[in-house]
Amino acid sequence: MKTRIIIIIILLLILGVLLTRNDERITDALLRVINPIKQNYKTFTQEIEDKGHSYLFQKESIEKLTKENRILRKRLLEQTHYIKQVKDIYHFLPRLSKLPVKNISLTNTISYVKLNSFSQIILTKPKGIQEKHIYGLIQDSVIAGIALLHNNQLYGYLTSDERCRFAVFVGKEKAPGIAIGLKEHKMLIKFIPKWYKINIGDSVVTSGLDDIFFANLPVGVVTKVDTQSAYKVAYIKTYADIFHPKLFFLINNAAATLTEGFDANATNLPVCTPAPKPIITVDENITATEELNLSKEENLSELHISSIPERIDQTPEETIEPEIPQEHHVEPKAKPKTAQKPPKRKHQPKRPAPQVLDLF
Repeated sequence: MKTRIIIIIILLLILGVLLTRNDERITDALLRVINPIKQNYKTFTQEIEDKGHSYLFQKESIEKLTKENRILRKRLLEQTHYIKQVKDIYHFLPRLSKLPVKNISLTNTISYVKLNSFSQIILTKPKGIQEKHIYGLIQDSVIAGIALLHNNQLYGYLTSDERCRFAVFVGKEKAPGIAIGLKEHKMLIKFIPKWYKINIGDSVVTSGLDDIFFANLPVGVVTKVDTQSAYKVAYIKTYADIFHPKLFFLINNAAATLTEGFDANATNLPVCTPAPKPIITVDENITATEELNLSKEENLSELHISSIPERIDQTPEETIEPEIPQEHHVEPKAKPKTAQKPPKRKHQPKRPAPQVLDLF
């Protein structure tokens, strides 16, 4: 019995020495063995807890669900109005993307990376996570940190860790800056231009320009402002509860999906329909040249002309106003004392002859 206890103590000492050496290979190997056990144990205990709540705390659950139902019904009305507006947008811009939006996943905390650090955690890995990509973490409705995939393990860096960095806007003037984790419930915002006015108590929100978070998500409140040689620095108090990391919303893609792949130059424009052909009555006295011109006009009316031509060339003046061919007629000699009608032209309609008075 004593030998077993001694062997267990020796193994624990060896394990403690290996963990204190901060060797990544040993740490990764231990995490691969321990984390699945922790995850299965947590899932099992969560199921038992849910069943206990469902049987023992039915009254409290019903009251809670009733309140949530009222809130969700209110949001449903707001979303219905929003969907109506989106339909109107699709009506006027039919080439917008209509793919379903799947930008958010759920992730749970498995454990802390180190026992003496509350700023780094290990998370469950949703599907589709890729390496070398920064993912945003949201706790309830505020910013909680970022997540990175390393050695097939998803690590979370909360707002108190110095690796947590993202773009923000400060105050009413939307002063740009970069938020960096500092310590518990505090972050540092650097690279704020000097000409912006920042006051204590100004709100800090995400800018959405870094492809990590959506825009206008709350981060914290300004508590102190300093001016350095080239820019301003602001210290903020964060909203996230880093000491109770349990469930997070992980942002897979923060890009705008409504206008993704939209080309304003390729919008469907209405095409002008050709005008109906006019009914042309052909006179028997029409010449060969006029018949040729009419046939040309009929052929041109049958052509389909698009509303937006690819190229517009200047038309020469000859095609705009073609010269009318003139025929030379020899006027007959006038006979005295007799009124004669004007000679008939071969290719013109008959006209009544004017009455001439003979005064001689």
